[in-house]
Amino acid sequence: MKERIKYIEQQMASPDFWADKPKAQKLIKELTELKEEIAGKNKYDKSGATITILAGAGGLDAEDFAQMLHGMYDAYAQNKGWLTYLLHKNENNHGGYRNITFDVKGNGAYGILKQESGVHRLVRLSPFNSKKQRHTSFVMVDIIPIFEKSSEVEIEQNDVRVEFAKSSGPGGQNVNKRETAVRVVHIPTNMSVRVDSERTQMHNRRKAMSILESRLYCKKEEDRKKEASGLSISKSVEVEWGNQIRSYVLHPYKMIKDHRTNIETADTEAVLKDGKLDEFIEAEKGFLADIEREQS
Repeated sequence: MKERIKYIEQQMASPDFWADKPKAQKLIKELTELKEEIAGKNKYDKSGATITILAGAGGLDAEDFAQMLHGMYDAYAQNKGWLTYLLHKNENNHGGYRNITFDVKGNGAYGILKQESGVHRLVRLSPFNSKKQRHTSFVMVDIIPIFEKSSEVEIEQNDVRVEFAKSSGPGGQNVNKRETAVRVVHIPTNMSVRVDSERTQMHNRRKAMSILESRLYCKKEEDRKKEASGLSISKSVEVEWGNQIRSYVLHPYKMIKDHRTNIETADTEAVLKDGKLDEFIEAEKGFLADIEREQS
């Protein structure tokens, strides 16, 4: 984009730039859009990412699927040489996650992973069903940038409710519990964030507020883009059939398919266990570019 901006500016410096007025106007419009794109939401693309995985329809299978996706993204991060840092998890008795939130710290993590946000669908023989019947479950993946405090998002003190709870100390899961876990609720939107990874209330609260600010910023940008393109703004996305961006089919055949780009692979183990997501993510970049061109 920067090279294209440089080229257009060189063309504008030419004495005969306005000889073809329609062409000149088109180039000026393109220049404005390119500069806005670089200065807009893309400025967080080099940031790390905060990922929340939330089990939806599907009961224990959905919670197990959430654990599988956490393993997939953790493996992908390791392949990239990035670090992951757990912020909060709500685990069931079978090792599955009702929800889990973690940071991915690495240069450009958010820009690379952001299109993974959405509903993911799993089809397999359920290990939790005595009849071993085929079961479909859904999980929501939400990815936001690791956010630095800025003037772009201002949260009124009266709009936030802060709650405290006990979290495990360094001694283990059920010992040395202290009331350091923090849950912040943004009352106007009902958004909530819980963090219990840090040792003190102060640090957990600071991290929770940072995540809340990032979510509000992303919502603000999403609403702005939808309004600009004339799309209606939905209040929520149901984590169920019809909204999935990608399907992971393990029975009666093996296939992972992205419904936006039509990229698919039969090597499900390489994706889910080894984090081999590059083919999907590269295709998503083209998908995102097409969406942004349509909106502009």
